Amino acid sequence: MRKKRSQFSNRFGFIAAAAGSAVGLGNIWKFPFEVGNGGGAAFLILYLIFCFGLAYPILVTEIAIGRRAHKSAAVAFRPLGHPRWSFIGILGVACGMIILSFYNVVSGWVFGYFVEILTGNFDIGKNFGGYIKDIPTIGGYTIAFSIATAVIVSQGVTKGIEKASKILMPLLVAIIVFLVIYAFTLPNSMEGIKFYLIPNIHAINMEVIYRSLGQAFFSLSLGLGAMITYGSYLGRNENIPSAAALITLTDVSIAFLAGLMIFPFVFSQGLEPTGGSGLIFITLPGVFQTMGPVLGIIIGSLFFLLLTFAALTSTISLLELPVAFLSDKFKMKRRPAVWLSAFIILMLSIPSMLANGYSGFFTNFITYFGRNEATDFMTFVTDLASNTLLPIGGFLISIFSVYIWKRHKLFRELSHGSPGFTKSFAARYIGFSLQYVSPVILGVIIIITILETFFGFNMFAK
Repeated sequence: MRKKRSQFSNRFGFIAAAAGSAVGLGNIWKFPFEVGNGGGAAFLILYLIFCFGLAYPILVTEIAIGRRAHKSAAVAFRPLGHPRWSFIGILGVACGMIILSFYNVVSGWVFGYFVEILTGNFDIGKNFGGYIKDIPTIGGYTIAFSIATAVIVSQGVTKGIEKASKILMPLLVAIIVFLVIYAFTLPNSMEGIKFYLIPNIHAINMEVIYRSLGQAFFSLSLGLGAMITYGSYLGRNENIPSAAALITLTDVSIAFLAGLMIFPFVFSQGLEPTGGSGLIFITLPGVFQTMGPVLGIIIGSLFFLLLTFAALTSTISLLELPVAFLSDKFKMKRRPAVWLSAFIILMLSIPSMLANGYSGFFTNFITYFGRNEATDFMTFVTDLASNTLLPIGGFLISIFSVYIWKRHKLFRELSHGSPGFTKSFAARYIGFSLQYVSPVILGVIIIITILETFFGFNMFAK
């Protein structure tokens, strides 16, 4: 007989929490600068294809594995009868901790911008480089954000994660829709919309394909076991394919809206969209300043409050990964597991905090390993997680679900809550993608990564 496990109270609670895990800085901070560097609409089209054609079937599978096993990612494979495959979950927990280590730092930047704009400091965008090198300030904001995340997670599934997500997600959507409408009123905003929505086919190359795939996995929190863990809190009668479709649609819609918001802002200021990770931090304070002191403070602080909420919904799920692992594997009580995990991850955040000009070693990290690229530690771990480890996790999940656990067992689990699933189009679509599309595309990406990392073969060189 199964030991009673915490569960989401209803369908909306699960979708809000899972969508909150997916929707975050990856949609509103990372997605726009990836689109900007990837040529605009060309990147957007590839991202949408990967989200629905590749990521959605894996999302369904991860949730199903979690619900069937009734365990978190790192220990979910033993109840399914395949303990040797537990390394997938362990890899996912490690990857989640890596992501949270730099996510905490960016969240600290965001929270700091909220405070600064609220006090009327619009010049902070002109001094972004100096701001992120101010370690006492950034460290304080990062610690504050980490504590807020830990407090919510320590409250448990229903009272903490679900309750926070139910409040934050609708509020996040309302704020971003308001800012999209405002962005459309700005001068030269149509140039930004054209860049974002009219594709330039010549902008598509292997690097754009590679990074758009990584963005799809990053934004949907796939390949790291977060959805396996959330699935373990899901009731037996919930319709997984339907819920996963809503999560994917919510995630993609908010990313799309973020682009509609950011690029009119960028082009209205006459700036280049290829601003990298600092795009929103450098560009937007100037936009808010043009609105006047009162309206600028209201809109600007509202925007960075939105980003703070977006970050929080994701850091909650990322922290839940090691917490659930410690609880399931070592029977540790939730609160000690939360604070131990939060402390370890905060320590792991220090190199990323120092990698933006404060420390020469971490700022020029990759050059110390015989590479010529000027890549800092934070960029290195961001790319390692989103473009390498997450696709590897997705590849292994697709192989496991079809060839090890077997497709008929997966479909049997998906039939709970969706009685006609096995004969539906969705079943054929998910089965085909997991058996043929995912292994091939993700396998090629992994091979490219290995060739580049260990043999210096760069397919993206021009």
